[in-house]
Amino acid sequence: MLFQALDDKEHCVGIYCGDSLIYGDVPQGLTKTWNYKPAFDNGKIEYAQLYVGGRSLRDACPENILPHLDDVESKLKAFINSFIQSGVSLEENCFYDLVPSRFLEEYCEVKNLICEHVFENISKPENYKFMVDLARVVSKIEQRKLNINPDVLKSEIHKTKARTFWKKMLNTSPEIRYNIFGTKTGRLTTKKNSFPILTMDKDFRKVIRPQNDWFVELDFNAAELRTLLALSGSEQPSEDLHEWNMRNVYGDRLNREEAKKRIFAWLYNPESTDDLSAAAYNRTGVVQKYFTGEQVRTIFDRTIPADEHHALNYIIQSTTSDLLLRQMLKVDGFLDNKKSFVSFCIHDNLVLDMTEDECYNIRDIINMFSDTALGKYKVNVRVGKNFGDMKEIKNANI
Repeated sequence: MLFQALDDKEHCVGIYCGDSLIYGDVPQGLTKTWNYKPAFDNGKIEYAQLYVGGRSLRDACPENILPHLDDVESKLKAFINSFIQSGVSLEENCFYDLVPSRFLEEYCEVKNLICEHVFENISKPENYKFMVDLARVVSKIEQRKLNINPDVLKSEIHKTKARTFWKKMLNTSPEIRYNIFGTKTGRLTTKKNSFPILTMDKDFRKVIRPQNDWFVELDFNAAELRTLLALSGSEQPSEDLHEWNMRNVYGDRLNREEAKKRIFAWLYNPESTDDLSAAAYNRTGVVQKYFTGEQVRTIFDRTIPADEHHALNYIIQSTTSDLLLRQMLKVDGFLDNKKSFVSFCIHDNLVLDMTEDECYNIRDIINMFSDTALGKYKVNVRVGKNFGDMKEIKNANI
């Protein structure tokens, strides 16, 4: 049964279904809609937006329906502008209480027509289940407000950078709203109205405190290099990969920082030649295997248009990003029905909000996070009472 939600907010439960507006009690048998909404997640719903790779309603709309979409979107913009001018908060009010029922019916009917077109003409993506699970987890993250304490910056308020950030925090809602379609490689971005977790200055991370007792940060050691190593058919070294390179690739002729600088200088520059690096990391073979000449196809069923210059970058970045996100889903499932939870992720890092009495689970979580589809990745672990003061735990891997 096709339906459309009338509002994004969890406490505003209303749908358009079968030519009717329904509030409160959601009927059974809902099967298809435009995009994911946690309030209506029954595990069986198909999402048209995921079929079209996150494209907008307009981009997914067939030409014969476009005039109808133009009309209802024009009305929608007019309503929103009137709310802004009159000071009506869309955060505090349910959208369906602020607009005429006739408009809701018109708008949802157009969305239904677009959804029907998508489901009839677009095949389900091979990574569809993963994308649904990812939408579910980032929605859970969005629903939890960050514990922000801007007062810790008071001693730095005389600095322009700190003062600018302070003012921004006072006017920013403390929720992280990820966009799972923000990049072609699958790396998460944040939406315009989100807390800027991906871009905030590291000097200001101390304003974020856990809701529970501890932040626990997990990240893969040399993640993208390990991905290339795995895609080359090699096993994962259990030690720090840059130290492994220092000894096994460069024969102890370089120190760790020099080895790190050299491998990355070679890695993403297709014009760079380095016989020692190439002997350990089969860059050419990986490109030949996952690049068709026009697009990259990763092991996680993500297809990305690419030219030869960008192919390796897309292969490694996309594969590593999807690997991290899949591990995040595993950890989230493990923490289900516990007080501890996934707080957020930053590219190759996963940050957990842990209670003191559940810290005994950390070893199991590290092992789970480390055990990837591409082998056992070494995991760096840091803990702290705020996100700015995180201390590394040595020898965390089991």
